[in-house]
Amino acid sequence: MKTYKVDNDGFYGSFGGTYVPEILYKTVEDLKNQYESIIESEDFLNEYYQLLRDYVGRPSPLYFAKRMSAKYGCQLYLKREDLNHTGAHKINNAIGQILLARKMGKKRIIAETGAGQHGVATATVCALMNMPCRVYMGALDVQRQHINVERMKMLGAEVFPVESGNKTLKDATNEAIRDWCCHPADTFYIIGSTVGPHPYPEMVARLQSVISQEIKFQLKEKIGRDYPDYLMACVGGGSNAAGTIYHYLDDERVKIVLGEAGGMGMDTNQTAASLNIGTVGILHGSRIKVMQTEDGQIIEPYSISAGLDYPGTGPMHCNLYETGRATVLAITDKEALQSAFELTRLEGIIPALESSHALALLPKMKFKKDDVVVLTVSGRGDKDLETYLSHKEEINYDEI
Repeated sequence: MKTYKVDNDGFYGSFGGTYVPEILYKTVEDLKNQYESIIESEDFLNEYYQLLRDYVGRPSPLYFAKRMSAKYGCQLYLKREDLNHTGAHKINNAIGQILLARKMGKKRIIAETGAGQHGVATATVCALMNMPCRVYMGALDVQRQHINVERMKMLGAEVFPVESGNKTLKDATNEAIRDWCCHPADTFYIIGSTVGPHPYPEMVARLQSVISQEIKFQLKEKIGRDYPDYLMACVGGGSNAAGTIYHYLDDERVKIVLGEAGGMGMDTNQTAASLNIGTVGILHGSRIKVMQTEDGQIIEPYSISAGLDYPGTGPMHCNLYETGRATVLAITDKEALQSAFELTRLEGIIPALESSHALALLPKMKFKKDDVVVLTVSGRGDKDLETYLSHKEEINYDEI
């Protein structure tokens, strides 16, 4: 049977692998050799699920969006990751990785963040576990996501603004890797997306797979079967999308539709649609589709969403795109903004700008009225309120 899951060498089809500096080789090998036995142990699972239940507030609701369903002619269910503690799906992975770090004897945590939600989640679990934390964040994103920066600092994390490159997520990741190279023995790098060298893409996907695990039993309760006709999510690095689809990867009854950041349009130089326009290259330890020049220099990505402006996408999603298992559409800033206001007005839910890229897929689809659609709202929109308010004059309220 054809599978879309990772192989023993850390590849999804031809994407993935482990491409790291020699100084990190032993650290990554140790993680690769230990993580599965740790996260599959009864001790780990008991603590992980207890924290997900009592600290994060899981399971997150699967909400039937009645007015949106009527508008788009389907049975639309929203997976409400925005209701988690810290306001996004990122906490699922952060809790799992810090438990793993502690069991591996690591003493210090580093992380990268774009929109700030992963940084907040990491700072949160470091406060919970009493571990020092440094979060790398592009200087531009520090300005765009000021509230999340202050949340991280309040939680006790050191936020390091990165001034190099485009001053966004790629540059924050570069600096985090440099730090890791300097402190490989005592430092654990909590990566927030399904990117980086193996085993990170698979490890993050597995820790986020609680999302699809819950979708299965929640759908069974609501409609009498445990699978939808469509799964939809936004995709940048790919963690919420991976968690949404994980238990359905090889179930061909389920169509997967993902929305990546089109920015000002794929035909402009202001986009982050790496799956649609990227070419194969190595970035941050993995073979993926990357926005790059002919001689391999990274093309700076752009998106109105601080969490989606990464010049590549995780290897799982690259393989799903290349094989046709997933349909990936580029969503423009304007389309994402329109969809954010639509969900707010029709269902009383203010989504994160990242999640709005998934919502903007809906007008592009042709559903049958009995189609069951599950769409993950990956985060809440508090952090993006200033952006929404600065663009409210551009919204066509007649279309809502």
